[in-house]
Amino acid sequence: MAALVAGGCSAPTAGVAQPAPNSASGTAPDSRAPKVTDPLDPAAYLGKPCALVPESVLAPLRYPAQGEATVSGPFAEAGPGCGWQIGAEGLSVQIIIGTGNRDQGMGGLAGIYRAKDAGQLGFVDPAPSVAGHPAVFSDLSDRRARGNCNLWVGLSDDLAFATAAQGYQGEQDSCQVAETVAGAVVGTLKGA
Repeated sequence: MAALVAGGCSAPTAGVAQPAPNSASGTAPDSRAPKVTDPLDPAAYLGKPCALVPESVLAPLRYPAQGEATVSGPFAEAGPGCGWQIGAEGLSVQIIIGTGNRDQGMGGLAGIYRAKDAGQLGFVDPAPSVAGHPAVFSDLSDRRARGNCNLWVGLSDDLAFATAAQGYQGEQDSCQVAETVAGAVVGTLKGA
């Protein structure tokens, strides 16, 4: 994994993990990672990742319409992303399109499982599908009960995107926000 989403929005904190020496190729199938039957291409949004989440989704969550894009530099190692925050409350949500992971041969949900096997992630748990796309909860450690939820969603067998919701009261609140934002990304990519 080039970089795993694990942090906030205006100043993201990325948990950096490198592919393990002699790790399997990112194209190798992994039986734990469900195949993506309806692949989506985020190419049109790589330079404008904030446009993946419409204001109609952000407003009920009380996030500002304008997010902070990260399309280059160390915080974009895993791929382009965008973050939103409610500073007074310490809440944030972030998305990352894992093109950097894919480019290093560690993309898709199979790459998440391989990163776990290599000790680069503390846990990987299957998650409910997001608009028909397979998903997993994953992070350096399981912080869902503390209100921090990271969700990876497969766009294709070799590409996934992440949503991270932080600062919430617990697992239900944080993961619900992560799933809502992830659903918006898939909906945007499907043209809905």
